[in-house]
Amino acid sequence: MKNPKVLILEDDSQLRTVLSRAVSKRNLDVVTSGTLLEAKMFAQGETQFDLAIVDMSLPDGNGLDFMDILKRTNPAIEVIVLTGFATIETAISATQRGAYHFMTKPINMDELLGLVDKALEHKKLQVENKLLKTVVNKKYKFDQIIGRSESIQSVLSLVEKVADSEATVLVTGQSGTGKELIAKAIHFNSSRASGPFIAINCGAIPSELLESELFGHVKGAFTGAISNRLGRFEMADGGTLFLDEIGDLDPSLQVKILRALQEKSFEPVGGVKTVNVNVRVIAATNINLEKAVEEGQFREDLYYRLNVIPVQLPALQERKPDIPLLLNHFLAQFNKFKTKRITGFSEMALDSLIQYPWPGNIRELENLVERLSILKTEGTIELSDLPAKYQVKVEKKEEFQFEDIPDTGLDFNSAVDAFENSLILKALEKTGWNRNQAAALLRLNRTTLVEKIKKKGLSPYGAGPQMEV
Repeated sequence: MKNPKVLILEDDSQLRTVLSRAVSKRNLDVVTSGTLLEAKMFAQGETQFDLAIVDMSLPDGNGLDFMDILKRTNPAIEVIVLTGFATIETAISATQRGAYHFMTKPINMDELLGLVDKALEHKKLQVENKLLKTVVNKKYKFDQIIGRSESIQSVLSLVEKVADSEATVLVTGQSGTGKELIAKAIHFNSSRASGPFIAINCGAIPSELLESELFGHVKGAFTGAISNRLGRFEMADGGTLFLDEIGDLDPSLQVKILRALQEKSFEPVGGVKTVNVNVRVIAATNINLEKAVEEGQFREDLYYRLNVIPVQLPALQERKPDIPLLLNHFLAQFNKFKTKRITGFSEMALDSLIQYPWPGNIRELENLVERLSILKTEGTIELSDLPAKYQVKVEKKEEFQFEDIPDTGLDFNSAVDAFENSLILKALEKTGWNRNQAAALLRLNRTTLVEKIKKKGLSPYGAGPQMEV
């Protein structure tokens, strides 16, 4: 791993030498300069500096102006400013212009070296966070969502349209259908993507504690409140708050959440000061809120405030074409992370899993694949490898069905071509578009199958998105 690079700009040659020697002992590559002109040449060169130690008063210019140049060409660089004539105004100016720290001369070397370590650690964390955000953003892009069934495609089309709006979204669907995944996709494809995504399960926290979790509390608000605490609304400021299982909210909290949504403000528990927030709310539930409103269990005004954009997620049972895709997706994941060598599912095992009703939806499917990958380790997953309840009796269908020839006749070549297309597509659908498995089902050479797919222009879903939902 390359050593971090440090630029030292100091016109006092003796201090410059002392600084260079001390910093170099930290396994850092150091470049020194005594003038602003020379330092500009270094800054405009190929070397990408991680840290700069800059004297503010130079014979040919101002160190703060040089810091501005550094920040324009290398925004991630950390800068420690040195000066012999410190004032509160200059310290504030240096900080506002992006300095990591402001130090007065004479320099305490131990203190400076401690700042060097902290500044480089801060830069490292910034780079890691940027990379993490890039990975997260890629993971939750719509073209990473797995599913080509009509039902999930219509959902994706809707959420893609509303992602960059500020509208409140209510996601409904059975447990395990991927409601939080949809919420994250909306957040990371919106203008709030760089802000926080804060989630809370309203059904998992006792109602007497949930108010504090949502809105925070001040010291002494109740027994055990030994310090101030931020709530999820304030943590999500500038980003998105995901309220999962919103249907389980106590009526008294429903009123407070309604006010927070309407006024974009609230008071922490035990507090009198109003906190203003800029938060987009996405709520989710697996219960019928309209029915809950009719039965007086959920406030009608809150329901309509949440239900600006309703998104209904289909159960996995309604997405049968996606089951092979999801099975192969999770199998590939567990093969990679657990270094397994499982080649796929046999035709009988796949047929059985497609017919299974999946009451636990995608969460149940993922758990099953993980269990199978642990127990099987390699080879093909057969029907006998499945737990008993997943071994669904599949009715035998006629393998081939031909239409009657009409009295007017038909075009033989066109009919044969259409039938060939149908067979290939059925094999690909059955294997989640795994060409190796599809070729095996059709007893074709893989290259022959690939050539046919290319020649016929066959496609799984036109230009469909993919991510486990």
